[in-house]
Amino acid sequence: MRGADLHRPSGTAAAGDPVVVTPETAGWQLCGLRVVVLGPGGEHTLATGPDEVAVLPLSGGGVTVEVDGSRFELEGRRSVFARVTDWAYVPMNADVRLASAEGCELALATARATRRLEPVYVDARDVPIETRGAGPATRQVTNFLTPDAFDGADKLICCELLTPDGNWSSYPPHKHDDTEGSPVWNEEIYYFRIGRAGTLHYAPEGYGIHRTYTEDGTIDATVTVRDGDVFLVPRGYHGPCVAAPGYPMYYLNVMAGSAPGRLLAFADDPAYHWIRDTWSSMAIDPRCPTTTAEGPTWIR
Repeated sequence: MRGADLHRPSGTAAAGDPVVVTPETAGWQLCGLRVVVLGPGGEHTLATGPDEVAVLPLSGGGVTVEVDGSRFELEGRRSVFARVTDWAYVPMNADVRLASAEGCELALATARATRRLEPVYVDARDVPIETRGAGPATRQVTNFLTPDAFDGADKLICCELLTPDGNWSSYPPHKHDDTEGSPVWNEEIYYFRIGRAGTLHYAPEGYGIHRTYTEDGTIDATVTVRDGDVFLVPRGYHGPCVAAPGYPMYYLNVMAGSAPGRLLAFADDPAYHWIRDTWSSMAIDPRCPTTTAEGPTWIR
């Protein structure tokens, strides 16, 4: 499978919104992603149907989420490089209204669900963050909707990665698919934003590198990713994601799988597993964590 089949450059996965990925357009069964932009005073309504949804502010002002008689006020963030954000879980078979006084950009991460659960608001201060790796493989993982951090979802698994410019993440390469040696099968979406070092801004001229490949060679894609790009991972080893010097990299991972419940597990490519053992002798990049609920760590 060619990289062009899986890599959706910014604008090419659009269908009225900046990004629209459904299980049908991805060619798989469960997970999807929509990016919605609300103008000042704008609103957006949706029926979730068979999907459970995470409403995750990306950029701009706050957003009001109304669902099942509940009203959640999300503060949001100026950009994904500005802070860890609050967010809301919305169940399947729900009518939702999103509204923003100032205008904002939202990610709606989705998974086909089998159970209808309760709407939930999660404060940014309750979102766990971790620093993973060491040396040039140091990165921040924001575990807002991983199984250990949030148990109120049926299938949906999400996290955010922040990679300082010049560093590598999603490394060593790992898989979670339907091939031998995988502990679980999870479809996965990568949604990238590229920033400019020393600012909170997005950088349309910035870029990074992403790789996905399979042992049998049916997928072998090494692509340049830019701000707003999407990459679909149906199977195979994925990683690294490399942030070019001067351009920190963010990506939202959206996952869902066929295993009962939600299982976040993976297997490294055996050729590169040894790299984990080198981290104990390396210093952790002091730029991580790069953000908290209070804001970017490098400004304080």
